[in-house]
Formats: sequence, structure tokens, C-alpha cells
Amino acid sequence: MAEAAEALGRALKRLEEPLAMLRDRLQARLEDEAEELETGDRIRLETAAKGIERRALLPLGAWQAMLRALAEAPPAPGERRAFVDWLALSRRDGREVDAGLHRHWLDPTMPFAQVVAGPAHGLLITSATLLDRGGEAAEPEAAWLAAEARTGAAHLPMPAIRAAMASPFDYAAATRAFVVTDVDKGSSGQVAAAMGALFQASGGGALGLFTAIRRLRESFHRMAPVLAAAGIPLYGQHVDAMDNATLVDVFRAEEDACLLGTDAMRDGVDVPGRSLRLLVFDRVPWPRPSILHRERRIHLSGGHPKAYDDALSRHRLRQAFGRLIRRADDRGVFVLLDRSCPGRLLAGLPEGVVVRRVGLAEAVAETRAFLAPP
Repeated sequence: MAEAAEALGRALKRLEEPLAMLRDRLQARLEDEAEELETGDRIRLETAAKGIERRALLPLGAWQAMLRALAEAPPAPGERRAFVDWLALSRRDGREVDAGLHRHWLDPTMPFAQVVAGPAHGLLITSATLLDRGGEAAEPEAAWLAAEARTGAAHLPMPAIRAAMASPFDYAAATRAFVVTDVDKGSSGQVAAAMGALFQASGGGALGLFTAIRRLRESFHRMAPVLAAAGIPLYGQHVDAMDNATLVDVFRAEEDACLLGTDAMRDGVDVPGRSLRLLVFDRVPWPRPSILHRERRIHLSGGHPKAYDDALSRHRLRQAFGRLIRRADDRGVFVLLDRSCPGRLLAGLPEGVVVRRVGLAEAVAETRAFLAPP
């Protein structure tokens, strides 16, 4: 592998040198012949020089850096590496169509601390889900240490100044939370039927969250005709030909519309009022098994890989729950269609929220009664 990378690196260098020379000569003409060049000629020369830089020299430089990384010595025993590297094949219709060399920071807060936080005179990090109150982080000091590790504050030379404020929202009165116990999460038909029944019970204003795009699309095609017959519009990420921001704008504007989405909708949606009054998860959002996750789980979990996965899932559930209550007069229902959800994950929901395990019929009835228009 290293020998092949070295040979490819030399070949890319042979491409890079004449291209760089051509760019430099074009730029030199712009300077040396400044008084003689017509405006059209200047624009063509400048465009050509920038095109060579952007479309050839920048990619060549990046590729050569990737090849040099293959020759880097592995970390010494006991020393934690800075990056996670792996090769991957992309397949389409059973054929390999591309190969990639991937590199990610093992701890993504390190570049954040170095590039963003380090040069700043001050930095304020705030989030309703900053502190994890479940699992081993239930102790206040452990929760703060985990928050500092996740935000990069642990890498800064001065200790963080901590502050915690109580929520202004009465979650116990404004929300209801259910885990549905009689739906098979492995059956796309049952999940779509359950989600559709809940969407009709709320009269729309619902966000359905999926952990896989394939299941989202299957559920969308099953639910759309039923909801259309009830006069409830349904939109879907990865289905409708709109970007995420436009989908959210349409969802926000139509009070009784429903939307299906994945991670981006869970973390980046701000829809106050009745436009978002029901949130349904198809299953527990466990971390997706990947090489990157495996390495972070090994090196960043502090020897507790299971607790590491639990913490990620708790944060995702709490982030999603936070979409429901955006102002004091909001009301919302949170439903998880996964009877295997362990109780330790639900400890991450806001204080005062009581999660009940019920059948689908009871969840539908209580959703309809709780979300009835005032």
C-alpha cells in the first residue's frame, strides 16, 4: 500500500508542476502586461488562472496530502492517534463504482478548540442538552466533565466557568410521552400504520423521525394516500425534491402538515406553536456501527463503551424532545415506537416528564385528547 501510494504521489507531482507553472505565467501576464491587455483578455486570463488553481491544483494538493498520510508512522504503544483513517468501496447495483480514503479527527473537539476557541477572547457555549443527567453522568460533577469533553472546553488552557439555569417550561403539564409496546419496529407496515394513526389523531402538525432513509421512504409511500384522504399533507426528506430548509419552511407555514425526516430534522428544526405538536420516533436512535464510531467508542469512552453509546442515544432523544416545546404556550406529545427501549435512555428527557409504556390504541386516544384544539 505504501509503495503504491508513493508511486501515485510522484505521478501527481509530475501533473502538478506544469499546471503550477502555467498558472504562474498567466498571473505574470496580468501583472507584466497590465497596461496593454484589453478588459476581455484580462477576464479570460484571470478566469483561466483561477480555474487551474481551483479545479486542478487544490485537488492535487489534497490528494498528495492523503497519500503522505499513508506513510505516517503509527502511534507508539499507549499513545492515542489524532485521526481515524480507513479505505472504503462505494457500490451501486452490485458494482464497485468508487474507492475512497477517509480521514476524520478521532476527537472532533480538538480542531474546534484550536481553530475556533483558542484564538477567541471569550467563548459562550449554551444548550438545553449540554448536561447529561442519565447513566454514569447523573452525578453533577460527572455531567459537567462530560459536557466539557464534548464541547472542547477540556482542551483549553483555562478551566470553563460553569452555569446552569432551570428551564422556564413546565414540561410535566405541557407534554406527554409514550413508548408504544405492541408495534413491531422491524415491520415497516406496522410502523407506517402506527405513525399514520398517530398523525391522524393529532390532526397533523407531526414530525416522524427515522434512523434509516430506506425505512423513511417505505413508510412515506404507505402513509401518503391515507393521510391525503384525511386532508393532511405529508412531506418527506429524501422523497420530496426540496432541500431541508425549504421543507421545514413549508412544514412551519402549514399548521396541519406532517413531515418525515432523519438526523437533520431531529437537530436543526425550530417550529414553535401548533405546527409541531407531535413527534414520533420509529426506533431508538442508537449510533450507527461504523469504523469511525468504533474507534471513538474505544478511545473516547473512558473504558465504558456501552455508557458511551447510551449517552449518544440519550442526547439524540432529548434533542428531538426539545423540538416540541419552543415557547411557554406550546403543547406536545412524544412517542417512541420501540418497546425494547431501555429505561436508562429515557432518563435523559427533561425533568418532570413521565414516560408511560402503553399500547398503540391508548397512545392514539391520549394524543387525540391532549392535542385537541383549545
